[in-house]
Amino acid sequence: MDTAAHGAPTRWRQLDYLPVGFFGSVMGLTGLSVAWRLAHALFGTPVWIADAIGGLAVVTFVALTLAYAVKMATAFDAVRAEFKHPIAGNLFGTFLISLLLLPILLAPVALLLAQIMWGVGAVGMVVFAWFVVSRWMSDRQQVAHATPAWVIPVVGMLDVPLAVPTLGLPGLYDVMILGTALGLFFAVPLFTLIFSRLVFEPPIPDALLPSLLILVAPFAVGFSTYVATAGRIDLFASCLYMLTLFMLAVLISRLRYLVGCCPFRVSWWAVSFPLAAAAIAGLRYASARQTWVFDAIAVLLLALATIVIGALFARTLWGLARGELRTLSG
Repeated sequence: MDTAAHGAPTRWRQLDYLPVGFFGSVMGLTGLSVAWRLAHALFGTPVWIADAIGGLAVVTFVALTLAYAVKMATAFDAVRAEFKHPIAGNLFGTFLISLLLLPILLAPVALLLAQIMWGVGAVGMVVFAWFVVSRWMSDRQQVAHATPAWVIPVVGMLDVPLAVPTLGLPGLYDVMILGTALGLFFAVPLFTLIFSRLVFEPPIPDALLPSLLILVAPFAVGFSTYVATAGRIDLFASCLYMLTLFMLAVLISRLRYLVGCCPFRVSWWAVSFPLAAAAIAGLRYASARQTWVFDAIAVLLLALATIVIGALFARTLWGLARGELRTLSG
């Protein structure tokens, strides 16, 4: 058998190309499942759609976790290099956020598993956020590295409270406040920094264009998190939702040439969770306002997220079937 360094089979060491950012697909599928469940409650859509998408999210998470575990076991140097990278290192938060979001789907069928996953994800997210902020403050950073991926490690704290109402665990309200406070607080300087880099510095590389949509997430997820924590849609929550719509309109127009500018890569999945989060926010806002205008917006957001995520999933499967993992991960 052909083996590489450390005696690992070459066919397994090919997984050293697997990017941790691939877990963004789990985030997108999970968010889309939650959105369709809200659509079932609001519009009476078939619940099996939400269940089917949720099943895909769970299967994808298990497959990616096993695959990345193989990468860690056979190509740990590649994992370490990815973690130390000033941009790619932030994407380790996608795994932790997946642990925070999947319990929303699992709680009705496997409550204990959901509680354990959320607990691991919450602790891991807090530690990861602390580590990244400490690294930012300890080492001089380059403006060119200030890309939307920087939002993930700390603003990802906004995902901590989302599953709490379904977990049946008492005494977590202060944890919800912690996640809401840290996520919203750091969203302001990070958004300002990234926006300034986009305006005054050279354009980001074509391969990173999909990540621009991550800038919608602080407002869309912030809306859902604030509503889950505060228990109501007030003026501040409404402002977050309106900012979501505005930023989505701006960034969708920027991404309309995406297909023509660069070939498909796993990094394109960066658009999935922000779109799903916007659809969730739209459905929750429509449920509270109960007017045809916001109903129509919610339907449009859900349709957009479903079409885009469905296309990403189909293109990824097609690429994997053709053995293009190395190319897609580039």
